[in-house]
Amino acid sequence: MPRQEYQNSLESLRDDVLYMSELVAERLRMGLDALEQKDGELAQQVIEGDGEINRMYLELEQECINLIALQQPVASDLRFIAASFKLTTDLERIGDLATNLAGYATEADRDVFPEVDIQQIGDETLDMLETAMRAYAQEDADLCRSVADRDDEVDAMCEAASEMVVRDLIEADPFGEEDLDAEAYMTDISRLLLTIRDLERVGDHAVNIAARSLYMTEDDDELLY
Repeated sequence: MPRQEYQNSLESLRDDVLYMSELVAERLRMGLDALEQKDGELAQQVIEGDGEINRMYLELEQECINLIALQQPVASDLRFIAASFKLTTDLERIGDLATNLAGYATEADRDVFPEVDIQQIGDETLDMLETAMRAYAQEDADLCRSVADRDDEVDAMCEAASEMVVRDLIEADPFGEEDLDAEAYMTDISRLLLTIRDLERVGDHAVNIAARSLYMTEDDDELLY
């Protein structure tokens, strides 16, 4: 493969990864909106679209394998291809988590613990993802580190939200209320805790993307471990 064609292939890979990230971010936003609005139709769009993200992941995986096998890249090119390969895995898993959120939206029929601001947590994790992908696109080491720094804040938000739910559940007596379906109430609580957990995982995957982007940019593995 001539040199210019090889460089074009590398740029095409970057563009394809960025397109996948835009699609994943859109699905995450839709999942959050479906959850907030209890919009079953919107949730179903996210669920049905998961196959598209999975197919894109497999195509990008093959694209990376072909570049490594056929071109035997070294140094910065190899780091770029390897980072692209690894972070598409994180993008695919974020897509799965967006599908989880959509699934919760189709099952929830009432608000429990409205004081837990799921949308705020979701907005933070979505912004972390978008910042991590800008770091990848621009090869910006400072942006990579900023994503890792924000993860502690998101973890603290998720921990505080989970503790609030558990504490209130222990201290309150919701089952003393008339006409309360105890089983349905506990299912709603479990779903809320799973939502918090899944959003925390989105943040973790954003950090993974930032870590791989930093390694790609500066051959620095400080965020990988």
